[in-house]
Amino acid sequence: MNTVRDIEVLLSRFMDCRKLLTALGDETRQYLICIMLSSDCSGNRVVDMAKKTNLSRLAVSHHMQILKQAGIVKSRKEGTKSYYYLEPSESEIEKMLTLMTDIKRIADNLPDRSDNK
Repeated sequence: MNTVRDIEVLLSRFMDCRKLLTALGDETRQYLICIMLSSDCSGNRVVDMAKKTNLSRLAVSHHMQILKQAGIVKSRKEGTKSYYYLEPSESEIEKMLTLMTDIKRIADNLPDRSDNK
């Protein structure tokens, strides 16, 4: 049986993962992650990602900043050029894994509500 404390902890875990969930919840950002996964590990320039999408450079840059703030993407500079690459922070991955584990545990403790009794 789930307790009020279980639900409070789950809510707290959701709050801890909010930036990551928001970043991953957008289809455009999911597509940009797929672009980065399918390219070499040296990174991607905004201009190159824009060519592979129907987005402007400004729009791609905006999405990359959201991914960066969520701890999924990092960037490096070479002169005036910025390269974005996937490097999710270990702490963000751990937070998400903990959240998913808690959701499963709480769901497993719910009463059977199916009509197949």
